[in-house]
Amino acid sequence: MVVATLSGEVMGVPDGQHRMTMPLSQVDALGRRLMPALTAAPYVLLAVLAGVTVAVKHGQPASLAVDLVLCAVAALWMLGMFTLRPAWRVRPLPMAVFFAGFLALLAVLVVRDSWFGFLCVAGYFYAFGVLPWPWRLGGVGAVAFLAGTAQASGLDRSTVGGVLVWLAIALLNILPMCGYAWVDQRNDEIALQRQQALAEVRSANRQLAASLAENAGLHEQLLVQAREAGVLDERARMAREIHDTIAQGLAGIVTQLQALEQAEGDPAEWRRHSVAAIRLARESLAEARRSVDALRPAVLETGRLSDALSDVATRWSGLHGLPVEVITTGTVRPLSAEAEFALLRTAQEALANVAKHAEATRIGVTLSYLGDTVALDVRDDGRGFDPAQPSTGFGLVAMRERIEGLSGTLSVESEPGGGTAVSASVPASV
Repeated sequence: MVVATLSGEVMGVPDGQHRMTMPLSQVDALGRRLMPALTAAPYVLLAVLAGVTVAVKHGQPASLAVDLVLCAVAALWMLGMFTLRPAWRVRPLPMAVFFAGFLALLAVLVVRDSWFGFLCVAGYFYAFGVLPWPWRLGGVGAVAFLAGTAQASGLDRSTVGGVLVWLAIALLNILPMCGYAWVDQRNDEIALQRQQALAEVRSANRQLAASLAENAGLHEQLLVQAREAGVLDERARMAREIHDTIAQGLAGIVTQLQALEQAEGDPAEWRRHSVAAIRLARESLAEARRSVDALRPAVLETGRLSDALSDVATRWSGLHGLPVEVITTGTVRPLSAEAEFALLRTAQEALANVAKHAEATRIGVTLSYLGDTVALDVRDDGRGFDPAQPSTGFGLVAMRERIEGLSGTLSVESEPGGGTAVSASVPASV
């Protein structure tokens, strides 16, 4: 139906509760363009039929007058209830009253004069245009019955055969028109379902676009946070590396230079400290360059962790004149570069703390391969300290960050006069 592309019951209403949608409340663009012509067409048709009535019944003034009055009443009914009341066209009750009145007038006109059966065209227009489903089906059937009655006007309805033929003609009008009304309603429902599906798709697309925009914003925030975290991590790494390389190297150089000043009367001792200071400076410079490039320490690139620890202990003993005992227990196996690096730096920092604070005479370094973990212990018999007191140095903080960054643990046991033990362990699979 051109005037109502969407009609019938609203689909998708829960609990079986349907509200009726008036056909003319949802008119497509073509229907809006044709609405003036369709509204005027019943009047034109009624005027033509009135003219036919005048031509046919000019010799019957009484009957003609009744017909013309009925035509005038029908015109006024359409004008007052439909044409001049556009707001009523989408209200079920006024339109039900209007259609019932028009149908009654049409029935009287058809019974009086069969040519008024042509006015059934206007009846179909009103049935499809103003009646919601399922009342539309009954309205279309009633108009079709009147059309069949007009077509069977020449039959003798006083006989059974005449009545049967009349009913057959009426049925031939009712079935196709009601069938068309049902198909039209199904098409309307399908169109409504399609529109609802499109609306859901558009809504889903809008939600998806909003989600994508939100995800883009979150992604940008994550990128900013990742960059900030990267900067902080790099600062922490450089702080640890500077502490473990440049700071320790400079501290060792200062120690050697102080010893060199005290050995002015002993050329051999003076030369030993001078050579040690130069070697420390070169090693510190090399380690600083390697730290900037984020490379592994040279001692780890040329050997295993146990060998690197022995090399570090030997050089430390040569600088400070104290023996360091290095022991490896368990089955030696390869570790990740990160784990070896963290344990090596922990040993270097622990030995540096011994040189600066412990005043020890015996130092021991133990590397233990214990199943799924690898442990490093650095012990001394120095003066110790109270671990409960807050530390002002960066060394312990750097060691803890390195080890805990690998899901490992670091513990420091000490007491005044009782020496110090630094223990670090990391998972072997890191």
